[in-house]
Amino acid sequence: MTDPAITALLAPRSIAIIGVSQDFNKLNGRVMKFLVEKGYPGQIYPINPKYSDVGGWPCFPSIAAVAEEIDLAVIAVPARDVTAQIVACGRAGVRSAIVFSSGFGEMGAEGRALEDELIATARAAGLRLCGPNTLGLINAFEKVYATFTQYGMGQTLSGPVGFVSQSGAFGTAIAALARKRGMGLGYFINTGNERDVTFSDCMAHVLADPRVMVGAGYLEGVSDGAGFAQVAAQAMDAGKPLVMTKVGRLGAGAKAAASHTGALAGADAVFDGVARQFGVIRARNEESMLDIVDAFATTRPPEGPNIAIVTQSGGAGVLMSDRAEELGLTVAELSPATVARLRDVLPAFAATGNPVDVTAQFIADPGMLRESVCSVLADPGVDVAVIWLQLMEGFVDKLTQTFREIRDTVEKPFVVAWVAAPDAGLAALRDLGIACFRGADPAIEAVAAMTDWRAAQRAWAMDASARAALMADLPAPSLPCTGGVLPTMQAAAHLAALPLVPTRLARTADEAVTAAQDLGWPVVLKIESPDILHKTETGGVAVGLANETALRAAHAQIMANAASHAPDARISGVIVQATGRGSVELVLGVQDDPVFGPVVMVGFGGVLVEVLSDVVFAKAPVTQAQARAMLERLKGRALLDGVRGAAPVDRDALCALISEVSRFAAANAGRIATLDLNPVLAGSEGVIAVDWLLLTHSGPDQAGV
Repeated sequence: MTDPAITALLAPRSIAIIGVSQDFNKLNGRVMKFLVEKGYPGQIYPINPKYSDVGGWPCFPSIAAVAEEIDLAVIAVPARDVTAQIVACGRAGVRSAIVFSSGFGEMGAEGRALEDELIATARAAGLRLCGPNTLGLINAFEKVYATFTQYGMGQTLSGPVGFVSQSGAFGTAIAALARKRGMGLGYFINTGNERDVTFSDCMAHVLADPRVMVGAGYLEGVSDGAGFAQVAAQAMDAGKPLVMTKVGRLGAGAKAAASHTGALAGADAVFDGVARQFGVIRARNEESMLDIVDAFATTRPPEGPNIAIVTQSGGAGVLMSDRAEELGLTVAELSPATVARLRDVLPAFAATGNPVDVTAQFIADPGMLRESVCSVLADPGVDVAVIWLQLMEGFVDKLTQTFREIRDTVEKPFVVAWVAAPDAGLAALRDLGIACFRGADPAIEAVAAMTDWRAAQRAWAMDASARAALMADLPAPSLPCTGGVLPTMQAAAHLAALPLVPTRLARTADEAVTAAQDLGWPVVLKIESPDILHKTETGGVAVGLANETALRAAHAQIMANAASHAPDARISGVIVQATGRGSVELVLGVQDDPVFGPVVMVGFGGVLVEVLSDVVFAKAPVTQAQARAMLERLKGRALLDGVRGAAPVDRDALCALISEVSRFAAANAGRIATLDLNPVLAGSEGVIAVDWLLLTHSGPDQAGV
């Protein structure tokens, strides 16, 4: 259930307009204009002491003068006067407010202070606030036009798409593009500075509306990571795709110099991982987003990745085949029965493989196109079809009838790529409920997005019990809040549930020899110092030490290197480790992300981890199935299957380790700052971590509470 105050904001039964103008051409007059013209059925209360009436409606001098209950106040007064109006709204029992006014946090320190005061006042008044610096919202279902955007001036179709945008101007442009395509936006919401009501608050309400089939959003950043994850999970549970365009792909987040995980945890890398984890579809830009949204709003997602292509151009078929394979789709091999059926329908010079080229002959005989599409979609090895054509100005009626017949005959989904399509053709296909794209690439990308989402949604449903069990079985927090790096042996004690290579701390060379004899030769020697975090770079590591002579020499060299590279470092001794075995080096880490909290990272590791940057992130905790999906997103994932005769890595053991690390991270949220396991050696006989770095946050130590 959504917050009742958010319902009052997005579906109000009564609206007060504070600062309303009698001039409906002004920004502060447009809300009144839109509400009246669009037929808002609720109560409207214009508020302005200058007027006795606005557009024939009684105008009140203040919100206090309205004796009725008010769900939403739209505030269009200068920034300096907004806080006083919020106080008055609170006293009047108003449940929510939209603040158009700019001049707040977006203007610098002074505006930020004014904004902080505004938000504190709203909270004290007990109302939810959208903005400030927002152009408001439209709920076309209930004819709520609490906005001054130009988009409200035209026809607004109450279709099955809910759109929430952090940008006002760009969001308006996207909405205008949607309208130009004939796509209905049931909701159009701009969250502005987002100091109280967030993107996630609004999208949760939108997705809960049974009239909405798909959610769409434009993000510049995420302030509420938990809320975003929750609303994405809500979308998956409801079977409603959530399609996002998020800018800032290349912006680097805050980096932790001590940690490979922190250095690689750029803001977008983390967002992308969390989005994929929760089935959110990322679109490259606004046009791509609308393509994908349109596909979902009109077309049932395919049950698999096997695509058939029917075209009037051999070149277009090759182009689409290439793009389909790039995006993970499979250009299906048609069965002999399907090929035989196509040969009966098409001329001898047509191509009856996949892609199917019906040639220009179908213009004279539309039955060729109809039978070709129906034939390939009847093939058990085909999940979806794309039909490509061009121009056809004089054949719109004939094609419309053909597509209607195809729609009424087939059970599997199909879409159309119609290059330079006549406007009448586009309108006709929209009336038929058939997704039509402006070219080959958009059509293939939309099909790939639908296919990926369907696979993710299926996996999400299958993993539901595992997710619930994981959350119910989180261990008690164990980390102290000491701040800084934990010594290796202390960290190992906290990580005892993980497969760590046997390790000893030795304060002297003699102790190191004794430890090596206990562990068994050969061994690895590492410097142990809270001031030397990257041991390899300072000559603090020696491997393959097979006897006492080699160990003592290595010990002396490591101590000399430490004195040379870090003369002021505090030296605790050396770490002696058994030699780990594995065919692949991985990195497994945790970073306390400022937005999403603990996130787990996995990738190909060793000393080249930051060079390769082949890593993926997910919000902790993750199930073993989610861990397996993370591995599938690695560019070098084929290495896990074994190369040059090597046996495949034990993926079950690796997924179990990823999940266990994520459980530890989630249990210690607020305490864990960074965890690096690098490298983790993975092989056919299991996985083992041979080096670890664990940093905690400083703060009150509540371990054991």
